[in-house]
Amino acid sequence: MEKNQFDVIVIGGSFAGLSAALQIVRARRKVLVIDAGKPRNRFATAAHGFLSRDGQAPEQISRIGKEQFLDYPTAEFIEGKATRATRQGDGSFAVELESGAVYLGARLILATGITDQLPDIPGVRERWGKTVNHCPYCHGYELAGRKWGVLNVGEASLHQVKLMVDWSDDVTFFAQGDNRLSADERAELTKRNISIVDSPVKSLVGDSGTLERVELDNGQSVPLEALFLTTQTSINNPLIEQLGCELEAGPFGSMVKTNNFQETTVEGVYAAGDVARSMHTVTWAASDGVTAGAFAHQSLLAL
Repeated sequence: MEKNQFDVIVIGGSFAGLSAALQIVRARRKVLVIDAGKPRNRFATAAHGFLSRDGQAPEQISRIGKEQFLDYPTAEFIEGKATRATRQGDGSFAVELESGAVYLGARLILATGITDQLPDIPGVRERWGKTVNHCPYCHGYELAGRKWGVLNVGEASLHQVKLMVDWSDDVTFFAQGDNRLSADERAELTKRNISIVDSPVKSLVGDSGTLERVELDNGQSVPLEALFLTTQTSINNPLIEQLGCELEAGPFGSMVKTNNFQETTVEGVYAAGDVARSMHTVTWAASDGVTAGAFAHQSLLAL
């Protein structure tokens, strides 16, 4: 193969992408990982629930994974942003970087991740991944026993708040003035000892990323030490549309449609991680990467 030609190009070098690349490079195939360096979990100080790596910083896990991947002689890793991908006449794919460099791959694996759309409430963004989070399984234990709140941002919020009682005995549901909360739903939350605040949250208050209280539109405040919310997400890379991969609706936003082998609706293109599933953890991302990597490799053998 020429220098810029690979068996598989993986776009995205975090948990899903590196897990996929590792399967293929161990089959002695030539693999390129292209990574823009902006993983979704870059705001979190630690990753949890990942066997043998519980509590380590996400960037540390990714760094070790990158080092292990590059130990293989057919591995290559480029820091850069992929801006264009097209199918060639021979069925391979050309991937162009922001720098103008072009690389060819017989197969593509898209592990580009997604972007969280945070509510426009002062104080949310600077606490994201610290005292404002989306997943109690990922971040709940470290914040357990404190005053918790759940911000109502949609249908999933009611399900989310009911989970919280295993981590905190002091949980408040901020209904955000949503009059659609039924009497039965209110009664169920009260039965679970979950307080309900109807006035919308105006801002979050606390020093250095901590959370001390939320200020409400009605002028009152509620003491709080952790806030959880489900986010709508968006796909953050144009390559999916350029390649013509079909999308499907998920509970939190669009995601790439894949089969059981993580192959998209475009032959030879696979997708793994948050961009191709509705439930998101580092473990699920890595698992999807293994699947995509194994079957992308097998497709090279026409299996």
